[in-house]
Amino acid sequence: MWNWFRMVILLRQRKTIKMNKVHNFSAGPAILPQEAINAGVEALQNFANTGLSILEVSHRSKEYVAVMDEARSLVKKLWGLNDDYEVLYLQGGASTQFLMVAYNVLAKKAGYIDTGVWASKAIKEAKMFGEADVLASSKDKNYSYIPTDYQIPQDIDYLHFTSNNTIYGSQFQQFPETSVPLICDMSSDIFSRKIDATKFDLIYAGAQKNLGPAGATLVVVKKEILGKVSRQIPSMMDYNVHISKDSMFNTPPAFPVYVVLQTLKWIDRLGIDQVEARNTAKADLLYQEIDNNELFVGTVRKEDRSKMNATFLLNDDSRNEAFLAACQEANISGIKGHRSVGGFRASMYNALELDSVKALVNVMQTF
Repeated sequence: MWNWFRMVILLRQRKTIKMNKVHNFSAGPAILPQEAINAGVEALQNFANTGLSILEVSHRSKEYVAVMDEARSLVKKLWGLNDDYEVLYLQGGASTQFLMVAYNVLAKKAGYIDTGVWASKAIKEAKMFGEADVLASSKDKNYSYIPTDYQIPQDIDYLHFTSNNTIYGSQFQQFPETSVPLICDMSSDIFSRKIDATKFDLIYAGAQKNLGPAGATLVVVKKEILGKVSRQIPSMMDYNVHISKDSMFNTPPAFPVYVVLQTLKWIDRLGIDQVEARNTAKADLLYQEIDNNELFVGTVRKEDRSKMNATFLLNDDSRNEAFLAACQEANISGIKGHRSVGGFRASMYNALELDSVKALVNVMQTF
């Protein structure tokens, strides 16, 4: 009896201990706004005053249909899109979109820009449905830059590119200008900056970077580009089928979409301009330290550096483990670089605060 009483006291004491802040630089699943997490916790316990967890309610219930409707309409509001566009929440991540894009839109030939692993995987899937011409590639220098010297043919069904390269730390600072349909994988920089979304015919993004937890995939598609291929498309792969069912042809990833909605509300409250300003301030601070600190060197051409994923190396890589240990001591998480690049990667998605970047810079200065 005494041991049980003592354990209860210890547990209560532990609850009063304030946890030190963890600075989350993970590339994904990534940091989320605290208010989105809080709303998700509440919905897990009692969703929309139903007395049920959001994990338990029907996706056909009026309470959940309202979530899906708002999550779709808020994307249009943030991007200023009219009814020419449809917003879908699907499953399977961007990897499934590599397939679905080609299934639905590639009739004969498409153009692709190869700027990293995910772009090259999209090319691989597209080749199963027609010609996928690589118009430009930065593979020759381990994807350390964004290619600019290329021509866009006018006889292609669409041009596809990846706006931000999570692994390699490069990002399109200007989008391609073309009259052919433009398709973009924005998985790791969606809603991180102000864009003219009307220039795109299809945008897709896995949620687990800037939008929400893993499990939901956002697709925004201009309806006029659909229905032009002659092949028969399986129902689950057909954008028009999902559009006809208001993004609920099958049971959607209900909880991830709910958290996406809360994140979109947070973005809407801040405003895209403010979100972009925050991201610019974080990236400027970190890149300034990389450039000024003789211990470190960046891996990407300066004009192509990503504001979302900063990749850098120690000039003496024998000290990598010591630097990682110093980061761990400062409660910095997720800083180890991808094996394709090595070194370190600091992912600075929308919800990361400037204070976290300051903590990383402090370690770099005192290392």
